[in-house]
Amino acid sequence: MLPVTPPEHKGPQPDYILMPSAEVILTQLLPSYVRNSLYRALVENEAGFQSAQRTAMKNATDNAGDMLNVLRRTFNRARQAQITQEIAEIVGGSAALEG
Repeated sequence: MLPVTPPEHKGPQPDYILMPSAEVILTQLLPSYVRNSLYRALVENEAGFQSAQRTAMKNATDNAGDMLNVLRRTFNRARQAQITQEIAEIVGGSAALEG
């Protein structure tokens, strides 16, 4: 971006009356333009980073929720199997006492 040089005009120059002169205006505005362009690039870079970070955290949260659901189902199945086995043992013991 630097150094910045003003464009050269070819052909007839328009006849403008500028106070202060065009060179003074350009020397004052050009540094501001370059500074603002760099600032804009930095802000867009930071915004992109924040957006990517937010997306990554959302995906991590969604994956953690899915993992919790799978673990909850697995735990409930194991607990239900244990309860069913205990009921079967109780019924089997009761049948053995009657028989």
